[in-house]
Amino acid sequence: MSTLKVNTVQHNTSGFNNVVQFTDGAGTQNGALCRAWVNFNGTGTVAIRASFNISSIVDNTTGDYTVNFSNAMPDANYSCIISGNLSGGDDGNGRIGNGLHSSGTVASGSFRIRCIWAGDGNTLEDKQVLTCAVFR
Repeated sequence: MSTLKVNTVQHNTSGFNNVVQFTDGAGTQNGALCRAWVNFNGTGTVAIRASFNISSIVDNTTGDYTVNFSNAMPDANYSCIISGNLSGGDDGNGRIGNGLHSSGTVASGSFRIRCIWAGDGNTLEDKQVLTCAVFR
């Protein structure tokens, strides 16, 4: 086994969609790096705490957000991992990240998140901490 130690890894051509890929000896892709991530406050005035490749968050209504990329994905065939919670975790009703999902509005430049209380499956609610990671 060998170890590679470097300070910077970059693709040999420019452009956001020319990403570094991890491949085996036969050239089969085994993975890629996270293409975008965000940690944001979804209550009151929505605010990004920290992010990579996220330009803005739109507060559509209670518990409904659109996350916009700074650099679009090559297509809408990416994966979003979403997590969220209320302040302090459990609010006494078991609501810790219940019902977080992409609402089906997925595009190369953005995706939508809806936070539904699993107790009734219909009520949208804001989350104080929302995190998302995008892989493509």
